[in-house]
Amino acid sequence: MLELGSAAGSSEGSSSRAPVDRYARWTGLVVGALAARWLSPLIGGDGILYAIPVFGLCAVAGVLVGDALTGPRRGAVRTAGLTPRRVRDYVPPRMTRLLLGLAAVLLILLTVAAAMASPDDLGRAGRALTLTCRGATESAGPWPGLYYGLPMLASLAVSTGACGWSLRRIATRPGDEQSRHDRTLAIVAAWGLVVSSSLLGAASTASGALMNMTCDGPAGTVAAWALWPSALVALIMAPWCLFTIVSPRATGATRAVRGKTVEADVADPASAADQADQAARR
Repeated sequence: MLELGSAAGSSEGSSSRAPVDRYARWTGLVVGALAARWLSPLIGGDGILYAIPVFGLCAVAGVLVGDALTGPRRGAVRTAGLTPRRVRDYVPPRMTRLLLGLAAVLLILLTVAAAMASPDDLGRAGRALTLTCRGATESAGPWPGLYYGLPMLASLAVSTGACGWSLRRIATRPGDEQSRHDRTLAIVAAWGLVVSSSLLGAASTASGALMNMTCDGPAGTVAAWALWPSALVALIMAPWCLFTIVSPRATGATRAVRGKTVEADVADPASAADQADQAARR
């Protein structure tokens, strides 16, 4: 690897671009919140299942726009490595594996729910769960069938494609390693917000419908209680991803150590401490 010059220019450029990125992220969240508030009361109060994916997509859009407006850091230090850069080298491994697991649970849940869905009392397809037992028929809703599940699947597909393209772009474009890690963390968190919020809405809705029925038998009771852990994990991950998006941790932080600037990766405290120790010994 070849390294020339000083890092001062990169630090100054990063600090000047940070507000633009932050404003773009906040704008995406605010627009998403306003859109979700407008959608929630619709469809007899069931519009929340449409509001959730819309909010997630707006959050993703804000992060991607912020990344596009700021661009890579360019300073006096320029490095060139011979090893090809890959997306998996920059994504947070544990967080990514957890979110991929939640995405798989969401896909399975929406697929099963779509297969079991039935029309509601007004004949609208894919909006309720209807079961018959002992000569009686029970119906409960809302149910995350195709009527509510398709918007979630569409938002997941769009956000996955957009975030995947952006991750690839960040990994291959010019810039420093710290900036790539910071940007990647924010984009993974934005995608995770779409996944976790959609899973929270689908799992809690399906579980609520099952718990309101008596014809589902022991299998329905077990399924309802099995959905709650997924909803709980999603409930924890959604605010965590939201905090990561709005926090300066996802835009990088700098601190001076004995007159020298050290890029502190607050998403990885151990790495930041090692960099600080190395700078202190110089």
